[in-house]
Amino acid sequence: MLEMLQQQYDWVRSVRQNMFTFLEELPPQILHQTVPDYGRGTIIRTHSHVIDCYRFWLGSFASKKLTEHRDISVHETGRAAVKFIRERFAEVDELVERFLNEYYDRWSEPIEQDESWQGYPKTPTPLLLITHVETHEFHHKGQIVSMARQLGCPPPADDRLGGLFT
Repeated sequence: MLEMLQQQYDWVRSVRQNMFTFLEELPPQILHQTVPDYGRGTIIRTHSHVIDCYRFWLGSFASKKLTEHRDISVHETGRAAVKFIRERFAEVDELVERFLNEYYDRWSEPIEQDESWQGYPKTPTPLLLITHVETHEFHHKGQIVSMARQLGCPPPADDRLGGLFT
């Protein structure tokens, strides 16, 4: 199971690299231009939100260190370039590797929080968490591509951003 999940995450990373290549072709002002009702308002903030999700669920929640979690601030993303996002995702890659190695034989074992946890879910499994963060990333990938298209920067016509079949 561990090898399968590592392969799956490698595919996620491959698609992400194609997204980075596309975003690096865009003018910086496009990355920070607000698109109402999409993601977190801008391409960069939406990508930062994806990072925060990985850090929260696989780091803080899974490690039962909820009080230590801090989202990337709007100030940090205010003028950030794709390089900033790449660097934060490199940290996410390390986090995912630690998470996969920690739970390598306990995919169905619930991660229970104490009574102070007021959120949902109450007892997710590691398999649920890794599935959630990966599908969440692809949800926002779609929003980012739509935002770029609305801002006059359409993505490649082929499936490079999908990336798995090239």
